[in-house]
Amino acid sequence: MNTILLFIVAYLLGSIPSGVWIGQLFFKKDIRQFGSGNTGTTNTFRVLGKKAGIVVLLMDILKGTLATSLPVIFGLHTVNPLWFGVCAILGHTFPIFAKFKGGKAVATSAGMLLGYNPLFFIYSSLIFVICLYVTSMVSLTSMIAACLITLSTIVLPFIAPAILPEQNWLLTFIAIGVTIFIFIRHRENITRIKDGTESRVPFGLNKGQTNK
Repeated sequence: MNTILLFIVAYLLGSIPSGVWIGQLFFKKDIRQFGSGNTGTTNTFRVLGKKAGIVVLLMDILKGTLATSLPVIFGLHTVNPLWFGVCAILGHTFPIFAKFKGGKAVATSAGMLLGYNPLFFIYSSLIFVICLYVTSMVSLTSMIAACLITLSTIVLPFIAPAILPEQNWLLTFIAIGVTIFIFIRHRENITRIKDGTESRVPFGLNKGQTNK
């Protein structure tokens, strides 16, 4: 029963719609009615600005971290903590507090990695930043980074055990699932990338390029 309750808590943590609540509370805006209509970090930056975007990013990461840490906090050692991170990811993407319409799973998935293995989180964050610097597109970066991080869960135990000391096929399985989901949630972005109309951030090698 305690395990089930913690799974529910993890889902509810993930369900906190950070961008929606920050927008409504401090800006009197529902970000779902502006920009891409998404509730996640990127649209928060676009609609509410840098400060709000940073706050939402940190909150979304923290949701995944806290959820993944629940079994450690409550002394539950019979269930892999990654499953609680998965519950938070599901909550973030299908939040009960926002009519089951949430974000694209990127930040909360990163939070899960932070709760599971801080070194691997730092490694994954560096991959994301490098990809963002090259592409200047959050959407394309999210998809590329997800693929590279998934591949890393397989090869790092062999080439860099200091970062990921042992093979964890559950981590790989979850990473594959999250990657597939990220691609599905970015379908419209993929179309805009092909058309050359995808939004770019003011960072990286392509920040000054204009869209077609």
